[in-house]
Amino acid sequence: MMNRGAVAVIGGGVVGASVAYHLALRGVRDILILDRGDGPGTGSTGKATGGFRAQFDTPINVQLSLLAREKLRTFADETGVDPGYVQAGYLWIAGSDENLVTLRHALQVQQAAGLDEAEEIGVERIGRINPAVSLAGVVGATWCPTDGFIRPMEILRGYLAAAERLGVKVRWGVDVNDIVITRGRVSRLDTSQGLIPTDTVVNAAGAWAGTLNRVAPGELPVVPLRRQVALSVPADVLPERMPMTIFAENGFHLRVRDGRVLLLWPSQPAPDDAFDSSVDESWIPAVTELARTHVPALGNVMIDREACYAGLYEMSPDNHAILGRSPSCDNLYFANGSSGHGVMHSPALGQLLAEIICDGAASTLDVTALRPTRFAEGALNAKPALL
Repeated sequence: MMNRGAVAVIGGGVVGASVAYHLALRGVRDILILDRGDGPGTGSTGKATGGFRAQFDTPINVQLSLLAREKLRTFADETGVDPGYVQAGYLWIAGSDENLVTLRHALQVQQAAGLDEAEEIGVERIGRINPAVSLAGVVGATWCPTDGFIRPMEILRGYLAAAERLGVKVRWGVDVNDIVITRGRVSRLDTSQGLIPTDTVVNAAGAWAGTLNRVAPGELPVVPLRRQVALSVPADVLPERMPMTIFAENGFHLRVRDGRVLLLWPSQPAPDDAFDSSVDESWIPAVTELARTHVPALGNVMIDREACYAGLYEMSPDNHAILGRSPSCDNLYFANGSSGHGVMHSPALGQLLAEIICDGAASTLDVTALRPTRFAEGALNAKPALL
């Protein structure tokens, strides 16, 4: 039998680490993080591309980003680690009037939620913000200069180190096989290294979260979704601080990181194995062609096929996070289903769940929209029209 954890956090990625840190900051002791990987960043956190934005089209996601942004600004003072937050901006480009209407609707939501600096811009200004973009067929864009980039592994490193300084214990290479319920409450975890008694459990297991939910089947409807990244060979054709540039018509987007261009396009077939994170070779030439069409400067830039990779999003039915106490078990909590936004929202999610666990409800933000009961209630959020 391994060490007892008064609070056991399943998942040592950036969301689980943030939850553990914020609980420890509130004075909770005997916190134990369990992770199936052999060290930090072997799951989805290590494969995140490091975008950060508040340009969403639902109020709760904008609010999560604004809270996370404030926490990123004080992150180095709080943890001793620079999170790499760079305000390079996000540029959303419309190739049709229909795309532009979608972006305008999102802009109204953003500004109503407090993202005052987001704005609509015309074609001429698009060319000044990102001169590399082809303006053929472009009708307009939205732009937010305070969006930009973060370093996912540095955020993870900061939260883990700060949590451990506060007494949190981390165990790598531990598979959680089952959450054992006794008289309606979690009593222990059945793991690959033995049984672990616990008083409270946080499921922060990322793409695998749904496989652990045997308490009430269907209560945590989280499934994995593969996303792929193509990397160029080292090249200096685009500036390192080029904004994240997204084409609303097809979802293609790109950024520069560490001297390479990262190409992303979410339109690829799902593998037979939902947890397969291999790269689909037929996707690489397709995304490369999109890149060369939208950004002619990439015409002669080669793709480093060995550097291309895939990772897994943890998707909920409405593409919004699931945050709060299990409806069927009052000492089981969820921090799941961020649907591709977990790294950027992790500072906010950790603080908010710590408030829920310690105080019974979140006080910093109203997170009713993220409640786990919404699926049974038929009260899903509107699916985002933006990525």
